[in-house]
Amino acid sequence: MPGSWITEQQAEIYMKSRKKAQKQITAAAKAGISERSGRSIESGSRSDPKVTGHVWRTRIDPLEGVWQTLLIPLLEQHPKLQAITLLEHLQNNHFGEYPDNVLRTLQRRVKQWRALQGPDKEVMFRQEHSAGQQGLSDFTRLKSITITVAGIEFKHLLYHFRLAFSHWSYLKIIEGGESFTALAEGLQEALQRLGGSPYEHRTDSLSAAFKNLSKEAQDDINARYDALCKQYSMLATRNNRGLGHENGSVESPHGHLKRRIEQAFLLRGSYDFVDVEQYQLFIDAVVMEHNRRNAKAINQERSALQALPQHKAVDYTQISAVVSSSSTIDVRRVTYTVPSHLQGEVLQVRLYDNRLLCYLGHIFVIELKRLRPEGNARGRVVDYRHVIHSLVKKPQAFRHCVLRDDLLPNKEYRTIWKTLDGQLAPKEACKLMVGLLHLAAKQDCEKDLAQRVQALLNAGKAIVLSQLQQEYTKQILNDAQKIEVIQHHLVDYNAFIPTQALGGIYA
Repeated sequence: MPGSWITEQQAEIYMKSRKKAQKQITAAAKAGISERSGRSIESGSRSDPKVTGHVWRTRIDPLEGVWQTLLIPLLEQHPKLQAITLLEHLQNNHFGEYPDNVLRTLQRRVKQWRALQGPDKEVMFRQEHSAGQQGLSDFTRLKSITITVAGIEFKHLLYHFRLAFSHWSYLKIIEGGESFTALAEGLQEALQRLGGSPYEHRTDSLSAAFKNLSKEAQDDINARYDALCKQYSMLATRNNRGLGHENGSVESPHGHLKRRIEQAFLLRGSYDFVDVEQYQLFIDAVVMEHNRRNAKAINQERSALQALPQHKAVDYTQISAVVSSSSTIDVRRVTYTVPSHLQGEVLQVRLYDNRLLCYLGHIFVIELKRLRPEGNARGRVVDYRHVIHSLVKKPQAFRHCVLRDDLLPNKEYRTIWKTLDGQLAPKEACKLMVGLLHLAAKQDCEKDLAQRVQALLNAGKAIVLSQLQQEYTKQILNDAQKIEVIQHHLVDYNAFIPTQALGGIYA
């Protein structure tokens, strides 16, 4: 077989046979090669064209004359130029000389140039993490799926805390954007669940939290973040701005956890939740399974964590708000109603990611759900229960009230108002609508009342407020009468008293 190619497998079979002291003719026969080829393998003079390859061209170079003189200088000046851009440049300046099928050749040439002569690439230095040393925080979002709460699209972020050594993770639903409040609340909840704190806490540059803030406000956030980390004896560190890969120990695992969440959704069969709390429980279950698989490393790291402080750090923004004569406060471009007995008072509002806690001095008075209006728009969070006792005394104020549409709690009541306004005189429509809202608030029957009224309207029957008031008042009384009170015998309580204390009287 002189002149034929020898495969690596044939050469290996031949040499194994020779090592077993077999003759050249026998070893060559087993390998399927000639005896002469075997001698060439042993002497090292045999070269395999399939291995060495040829260095001469078999066809004309389609880029001859432009690669060295035109294209390489362009790449040296602008290394990010793509092969398709260079081809279009050639086609525009040398009409008809460079067809589209040159692209593949140009792509290979550009790739080879970048590997051999291109600019230096950034090198990633993988870190060695020790137990208890570093925890990381970041925000992410589920981009490939749409979550709904009660059928309505739910826009949100996920706060992610992770230990670099054991990969223990915690995810919290964030209803607003990236902010110091969301970071502080999520971080402290994570540390409480973990049962300790690492020696270092790392985040990105917090640029999203600083967006549209004044220099004074940015300095305040920096000071509060440093104070938060100091409270937990953690060294506060940040990435350089624009270099998210420096937070790689949490950036990269985002994808792993989000894939777990997506897989769990496929098994669940639905992206809809009754409320945000149910959604958080679902997220907790997915993360718990992830943590369970790292249990050994997590147990090792927990023993290396620092003890938690006795008290939590401040994880809210506090502002003052005066309650107006309309029983409202204005907070961050949103108008909120509050109970009318607070009119004229100055409330201290603790602003969290998803709620407002309002205090009169040091006394807690009410919690409100936070609204985040988009863009420069203003928003309203109105609870008719706060003002209905006053509106029922002057129902005609309802028609032209600035808050009229917001006083109607849901689409069912908005439909009822539209129907009443179209069927009744303005005065009667207002009086009946306000009366229904007052009844719903007083007897706590908002949902049932809406269904009852809607059924009457669909049946073409008149809505008589006095009958509904009597019906729902009677229903409340009947429910109260159903409560069964069991009176225990007084002697039964002697069982809680030591026998010797009773002097043996009832023993």
